Amino acid sequence: MEQTTLEVTGMSCGGCESNVIDAVEALEGVSSVTANHEADEVRVEHDEAAIDESTIADTIADAGYEPAV
Repeated sequence: MEQTTLEVTGMSCGGCESNVIDAVEALEGVSSVTANHEADEVRVEHDEAAIDESTIADTIADAGYEPAV
């Protein structure tokens, strides 16, 4: 398993964290997601053969938040 940590801005509360977690968990190959709006950080544990960082970042952006890549 690979662990990817992204800086994500635009999350301001626990609800935002849940939105990001739900969106990223829906991706095939993701085993766990944590989000912290206070640290502007999202950590994703995933199968590196099934999914890459840019796909994760695109999914976060589609959910309405701004990943720094």
